[in-house]
Amino acid sequence: MAPSKSYVLVSIQLVCLGIIVLTGPIIVSTGWLLGLEVVGGIIGLWAFQAMTMKNLHVFPEVHERSVLVTHGPYRFIRHPMYTALLLCTLAMVFDEFSILRLVVWLSLGSDLIAKLTYEERLLSQHFKEYSDYQRQTARLVPFIF
Repeated sequence: MAPSKSYVLVSIQLVCLGIIVLTGPIIVSTGWLLGLEVVGGIIGLWAFQAMTMKNLHVFPEVHERSVLVTHGPYRFIRHPMYTALLLCTLAMVFDEFSILRLVVWLSLGSDLIAKLTYEERLLSQHFKEYSDYQRQTARLVPFIF
């Protein structure tokens, strides 16, 4: 069972995602934003394929049978699914812009950073090689963050 911190982080993530999805189109109409959304989708699918169902969890806790995935997009960034989610939702926000949607997207980003910080602490405790992996890869954006 996940601790209450995980439930709060995942709940905020889902609420923010729900607000963005329900307040505008899911498939954007502007060319460059569609490109951003497609790139996010490709990164997400690539990450999902690399992660496999055995390692895929909504909550940040590490399961005993989990393995550290460092191939696919995980060679470049430690949290490509979060990157994909942020890219896709950013395209949605700018396609039908409002201050509310921007604030919700910024809240989603803040929540994901809090979640990945917590998750990385747990991963460091579970995998002795995680600190080496952290030094070799960015969190969300290659070569930047």
